[in-house]
Amino acid sequence: MTVSENRFRLEIIFASTLAVALSAKGYEVTIMGRSESALAKAIEDGVARNSHSVDVTDEAALSAAIAESGPYHILINNAGAAESAPFSATGLDLIRRMMAVNVESAFTASRAALPGMMKQGSGRIVNIASIAGLKGYAYVSAYCAAKHAVIGLTRALSAELIKTRITVNAICPGYTDTDLIANAASTIAEKTGLSTEKAIDHFASTNPSGRLITPEEVANATLWLCSDGASAVTGQAITVAGGDL
Repeated sequence: MTVSENRFRLEIIFASTLAVALSAKGYEVTIMGRSESALAKAIEDGVARNSHSVDVTDEAALSAAIAESGPYHILINNAGAAESAPFSATGLDLIRRMMAVNVESAFTASRAALPGMMKQGSGRIVNIASIAGLKGYAYVSAYCAAKHAVIGLTRALSAELIKTRITVNAICPGYTDTDLIANAASTIAEKTGLSTEKAIDHFASTNPSGRLITPEEVANATLWLCSDGASAVTGQAITVAGGDL
């Protein structure tokens, strides 16, 4: 990266590993999320320069936070939530929750950040999607639908911005060693009697590599999309899934 790039300002919606990786590269990082303790720790650890406590499903609050602390050269939409249920037990309330956190937050943040990027003449938007946005999984129809929507949003916005120097891409991790997987494993253990370790092993075996993806691997792919070397890469859904798809 050039020296000028290392002065760029960056927004990360609640992604500590991404924040660490990008801060280490010299980016000035602003993070947003609901956990005030996590935000405070990021500031204390020097991972982020600024933070905003905000519910990313609150359109007005999220838009205001971005307007207040922008403009940004890079926006990473990493807010995500997953809930499982048989299709017969999946109601519109579950669909709406998944859409609000996974899709609407990315839509709102991107719309709020774009005017600044347009004025600057360049920018990067990276949406953290999922391998579930490229294929189907049983018992998570609402989550799969939401992540497919994230990829659709990515491709549509990229097409709209194709004549600009603003790129829009998605990262599609496979099962990754995060709190999301740990919580899902705990739920499976409670419902089935399996140990949490066995449940995690099941998730790991679903990746062709036979292991969980690390957050650092997702961060590295994201860093590349933010680099000059990826200036011609836009509208792509890049899998980081240990050989899946």
